Amino acid sequence: MEQAILDTTLKTRPADATQWSVRTLAKQMQISRMMVHRVWERFDVQPHRVEKFKISNDPQFEAKVRDIVGLYLNPPDRALVLCVDEKSQIQALDRTAPILPLRAGLPERQTHDYKRHGTTTLFAAFNVVNGKVIGNCLPRHRGEEFVKFLSQIEKQVPADLDVHLVMDNYSTHKGAQVQRWLKPPKRRRFHFHFTPTSSSWLNQVERFFGLITHRMIRRGTFRSVQDLERAIQAWLSSWNNQPHPFVWKATADVILHKVQRCKELYGTGH
Repeated sequence: MEQAILDTTLKTRPADATQWSVRTLAKQMQISRMMVHRVWERFDVQPHRVEKFKISNDPQFEAKVRDIVGLYLNPPDRALVLCVDEKSQIQALDRTAPILPLRAGLPERQTHDYKRHGTTTLFAAFNVVNGKVIGNCLPRHRGEEFVKFLSQIEKQVPADLDVHLVMDNYSTHKGAQVQRWLKPPKRRRFHFHFTPTSSSWLNQVERFFGLITHRMIRRGTFRSVQDLERAIQAWLSSWNNQPHPFVWKATADVILHKVQRCKELYGTGH
């Protein structure tokens, strides 16, 4: 019976739904819901869950993975490794009525509707060794703003260190303004490392953006863009008072092996 439950769960679908539930499968097989639940729990089967993925088709995928993971696992001497990106279109949202505070037996409650007061873009550079973040809010995320942020990084890092910047393939990171900024001899210490296409998960600053979104932005109430930007800067200051890096354990070989298995599973081959 156990194998029958697994086979039905993994190899079939109900006629009127996209996945089985404990109740519908028990009814279909004329068994108890507890029996289905026990089998699913034992084999860690969760039909209600779905995760999304995208496989990179970058022809230099392996070389880029080895380059960036090498920086994470073995940072070069006399150098900084900074993960850089922009979190754009952060909205300053204000609720239409005061928030009802958390109470015993009741969650914090806020109105479903809100007022929009504009947006800002957070530029951030995450230090993979110590977890500190260089950040700034700017109104847009064009080449002009990115060059301004690069100049901020230049001012805030020691002048005697090389600077390795990990970033995605967004056109702003490769444009003519950036290329002109890199030309002067004094900026030879800056080295750009681009993640493979469709592989933002390789950039550690994305994890940092997830934290600030979850802990501050998503449930925040802001009456203006300036109010939002002050809150972001205060959060960054608090983070930098007690920074912590993310622990990167996966080697390039492990990542490449998993990607290859995924390609084989879905028939893309290579």
